[in-house]
Amino acid sequence: MPAKSRFTRLDAFTKTVEDARIRTTSGGIVTITSLLIVLYLVWGEWSDYRRVVVHPELIVDKGRGERMEIHLNISFPRIPCELLTLDVMDVSGEQQTGVKHGIQKVQLAPAIEGGRPVDVRALDLHADKQADHLGPDYCGECYGPPAPATASKPGCCQTCEEVREAYAAVSWAFGKGEGVAQCEREHYSEKLQAQRDQGCRIEGGFRVNKVIGNFHIAPGRSFSNGMMHVHDLNNYLDPSQGSHTFTHTIHHLRFGPQLPDDLSKRVGGKTIAWTNHHLNPLDSTEQATDDAAFNYMYFLKVVSTSYYPLGWNLRGSPIDQGDSSDLVSIGQHGLGPDGSLETHQYSVTSHKRSLQGGSDSKEGHKERLHAVGGIPGVFFSYDISPMKVINREERTKTFTGFLTGVCAIVGGTLTVAAAIDRGVYEGATRIKKLHQR
Repeated sequence: MPAKSRFTRLDAFTKTVEDARIRTTSGGIVTITSLLIVLYLVWGEWSDYRRVVVHPELIVDKGRGERMEIHLNISFPRIPCELLTLDVMDVSGEQQTGVKHGIQKVQLAPAIEGGRPVDVRALDLHADKQADHLGPDYCGECYGPPAPATASKPGCCQTCEEVREAYAAVSWAFGKGEGVAQCEREHYSEKLQAQRDQGCRIEGGFRVNKVIGNFHIAPGRSFSNGMMHVHDLNNYLDPSQGSHTFTHTIHHLRFGPQLPDDLSKRVGGKTIAWTNHHLNPLDSTEQATDDAAFNYMYFLKVVSTSYYPLGWNLRGSPIDQGDSSDLVSIGQHGLGPDGSLETHQYSVTSHKRSLQGGSDSKEGHKERLHAVGGIPGVFFSYDISPMKVINREERTKTFTGFLTGVCAIVGGTLTVAAAIDRGVYEGATRIKKLHQR
């Protein structure tokens, strides 16, 4: 026999000699079954280790000086594009009037003709806005107000559009341009008349400060009159221009980038917190009215929402971009190169009223009265929540936890199997002894 080591007496795993071992058929069956169970449970443990879940967190939003994007797609079947203006303003005092950058107006055929898009170029009201055919010494009159700062020739109004801008700068109503040589030369009134039965779809995106504010789509060019924000409603309310109303359909409205489809499918399961992020409450909203003087108001509560993928790093993410995010093109703001996403969710309540005042007696609420006056249009007022939702991808367990689970599976299964095998063996032995008596 080999010499005994000093560790021999510490051996907790005593062995039996081969001659003392008894192999049975039931033991073989229990062994095979236990191995299959171990393989199945280890595979489940591995799948659980590889599984990625989205862990939601709620924190106080400590961002400062941030901006956000608003993307919209809204159709107005009973008002032409020339009469619609998109304005943005917020509590910081910033105003964006007649927003055009990032916004596209698509002219729609009359509703009775199906409301299909028509060729914008063929019906462009300002196709002659460069006035290239005029002589180099030509200087158009502005008909009272000073020339706008954006005029192509300083001190002159070369086109009908520049005359309209000059009128808006001094808060004058413009009308259809009767008696204005530039507008008569460009046939502005005739082209406006040709569009009176058309509709319009406004689509695109624009960037705003991340503070309380509102944006609205209203008729006519906007301007400031003292402390008031007003619109030139002459052409909108002119009976000769047709019956215009703000019947509209909100195809899509969101704040910030949309959650990609592949990511929605991956994290949009029934057990995941991010189940309805890709659903915006106002999508596919329809409103109809026959009253030209009608106002729709939507009040939105915007909540900042972040998505951080597995292995996310602050560097290079939208949070790390700071003020340089203004250099990013419309539609790319909030998208990180590592797959992170800075966006917003929102809830909404709505209200509508006639600008002529009165009560809601037709709806069974005689006690509900509405004020008289206002601007017809569709208004969106948004408020920023002080809280922020963070959705972070995480693994359900670490590699150490996976190894611990495997050891527990192997040890537990073999222990139970040994107990079952021992019980079967003892039972068979007792039955055999009873039969021998």
